[in-house]
This record gives sequence, C-alpha cells and structure tokens, in this order.
Amino acid sequence: MSIAPWLPLVRPGDWLVFLAGTAVVAVSVPLFWQGGIADKAIVRQDGQVYAEIDLRTRRELQVPGPLGSTLITVEPGRVRVVSDPGPKQYCVRQGWLMRPGEIAICAPNRVSVQVAGRTKVYDSISY
Repeated sequence: MSIAPWLPLVRPGDWLVFLAGTAVVAVSVPLFWQGGIADKAIVRQDGQVYAEIDLRTRRELQVPGPLGSTLITVEPGRVRVVSDPGPKQYCVRQGWLMRPGEIAICAPNRVSVQVAGRTKVYDSISY
C-alpha cells in the first residue's frame, strides 16, 4: 500500500494541523508522562530519609551503612551512586539518574537514592 495516490488530496492546512499536533505531543510527553522536571534527590538510609538534596548544585555525600560508606555525587540535574561497599554494585551500575521516579537501591548497605520532581510519579504497581 502506497501513500502516493493520497498526496494530491492533502492540502496545506492539513500539513499545518499535522505539524502542530506533532509539536504539541513532542512538548507534552516529557512534561506530563515522566512527572515533570527533576528538582531534588531523596537519599534514604535504612528506610529513613537521610537527606534531600537540591539538584541545582554540585555536591558529594557520604552515607553510612552497615557495610561501610556509600558515596553519592550530585551535579546539576542529575545524581548517581559513585561507590558502594556492596558485593554486586548494582546501584553503581545504575548510572546517572535524571528523571523523576528513577531510583538506585544499594540493598546490602541499606541505602537508596531517588529522583523526585514537583509532581508524584505513578507506575503500574502504585496505580
């Protein structure tokens, strides 16, 4: 099936509506679907909030845990776990967290880092 026979039927106004609709979708998806822009990181140690860090600043944070110290680095708009004494290093491999709702969990050391925005992010489990 080819679209060539349909092209003469498309008017300039149709292209304008198509382009405007595409632009609206492209702008609204990152804002509404992902929970907005990330503005803080919530660091938890043993299930309790250890620190809330503003994502507009550069900072390093050492979080104590049962196995040792977990190093967290914050740069403008993103956060990551740099080092952790846990054996598997899953939270370190998580890399940079930038979108609201993203989380890195260092389970053996009982430390986690979660990115939060202005609005709550819901997934299929919390729905």
